[in-house]
Amino acid sequence: MVINMGDTRDIVVMVDDDITNLTAARNSLAGEYDVATVPSGEKLFLLLERVTPALILLDIEMPDMDGYAVMEKLKSREKTAHIPVIFLTAKIDPESEVKGLNLGAVDYITKPFSRELLIKRIDLHIIFEKQKKELQRYNLSLESEVDKKSRTVLELQNAILKTVAELVESRDNITGGHIERTQHYLRLLVDSLIARNIYTEELSLWDIDLFIMSSQLHDVGKISIKDEILMKPGRLTDEEFEEMKKHAIYGVEIIRRIEENTTENDFLKFAEIMAGSHHEKWNGEGYPYGLAGFDIPLQGRLMAIVDVYDALTDERPYKKAYSHESSIKIISEEKGGHFDPQITEVFLATEQDFKNSEIKYNKTRSANDKLSPAIRIVSNAVGTRGGLNQDHTDRIRRFLDTFICALLRHKKYVKEVSSWDIDLFLMSAQLHDVGKIAVADHILNKSYELTEDEFECVKSHADFGVKIIDQVRSKIDDGSILLHAEALTGSHHEKWDGTGYPLGLKGDDIPLQGRIMAIVDVYDALTSDRPHRVRRTHKEAVEIILNGSETHFDPSLVDVFLENEKEFEKIGNA
Repeated sequence: MVINMGDTRDIVVMVDDDITNLTAARNSLAGEYDVATVPSGEKLFLLLERVTPALILLDIEMPDMDGYAVMEKLKSREKTAHIPVIFLTAKIDPESEVKGLNLGAVDYITKPFSRELLIKRIDLHIIFEKQKKELQRYNLSLESEVDKKSRTVLELQNAILKTVAELVESRDNITGGHIERTQHYLRLLVDSLIARNIYTEELSLWDIDLFIMSSQLHDVGKISIKDEILMKPGRLTDEEFEEMKKHAIYGVEIIRRIEENTTENDFLKFAEIMAGSHHEKWNGEGYPYGLAGFDIPLQGRLMAIVDVYDALTDERPYKKAYSHESSIKIISEEKGGHFDPQITEVFLATEQDFKNSEIKYNKTRSANDKLSPAIRIVSNAVGTRGGLNQDHTDRIRRFLDTFICALLRHKKYVKEVSSWDIDLFLMSAQLHDVGKIAVADHILNKSYELTEDEFECVKSHADFGVKIIDQVRSKIDDGSILLHAEALTGSHHEKWDGTGYPLGLKGDDIPLQGRIMAIVDVYDALTSDRPHRVRRTHKEAVEIILNGSETHFDPSLVDVFLENEKEFEKIGNA
């Protein structure tokens, strides 16, 4: 049968040499799945060149190639080894069943079978396989490579935490400084506890610097909360507040995923504890677990008091800032209720230190130095969700560097390119697909053709990327340093003839940054393996770009690309 690759239903293939069995299976399953039927193992492998099914129903007794031989061949191929297979047989033979399971079958159903049983078994194994794939996606590494020349492991870890924390903060509409202030307050509070010999036995076991650094992720779960709730200027409804409370659980889950993907993850243990416990209350009325007293981890009890103090004394979309005095009164009244009594006593004894504290920001580092590790980490996180890796980011940078040099050498767009900070342009290019953060995993990693609705969802990443960069620009002193990033993100899918997206810009109306990235991005996509297809050769990719001149691509840029295509080939093969 012809399979509609745009259909969102799962594809099930049945292999049987009996046409009656094939017809019965197709009729039984057609209402639930896209069903393909083939009469032999040979025909199955021809079909698998074009289609990757969610599951295969495989008869054992077939001429030429029996089910066991088909199974061995399926498992020997990387492309098909993961597909779950259910054996169908008329035999009731324990030895045959064991043999099939040893070869890798996930189940064994005897014929004749009931429709309901078959559907239940298929559903079960498809769901199980999807869960396995989801876990594998979570297992993609989110840890960036340390810059061996100038950065230590601790600096890298701190950059990861700070970047993620700032992304959360930018979504939460919190005015800048919340993360830095709570870190500073924690340091004050811990030092005061140690000076008064309170909780010193437990604190002596901690790496205090690591604890303070990890606190940046205490609200990371807010990245999973809908904007309309997170940014609501008024009071939340009961239902909205229940949804908001889930950020504590979400935070724990996010940090655990990162822990699974890093070998050096001790620095995340504190973060996981704080994310899950900083909204618990001493009297047991907090969330998410309703812990009480000493059952609440000390990390959470410390974060609870500094988080509330900062929230009270800071202006938020839904309230004015309280004075220091009013905030102290509120916290004092919650001693033994919301807060650990001993920690509250120490806080109240040192409240003038909190009032007079002033966070000093290091302004000696350039904006580029501050942004570079952060941008790389965000770029890698986006890339892993799309099945890409650090090699992709590095190739894009080298392609662009080569292209810029070629433009200057061939005297094309010299005036415009000469006005750029090239290092800033190359750094910013890593964010060209940052909007893919907003695209669902099942669409981003889909291994066959997208439906029209799914493609529209993917296209939205350009608009969403611009919004993310706009938010970040609004929160830094020199927003101009991200102008390249905004131009690249919003225009690298525009086309010279005006048929691209998101704005349908045409010709020179498309920013030069986007026109350059369009060629580089397409070349890298064509010459790399992706979830939905295998790579093209360099020669094929060059031909496609040549054919896209004056329609997809700026013809002047295509000319420069063609003059230097051998350099691109070398980079791609490196």
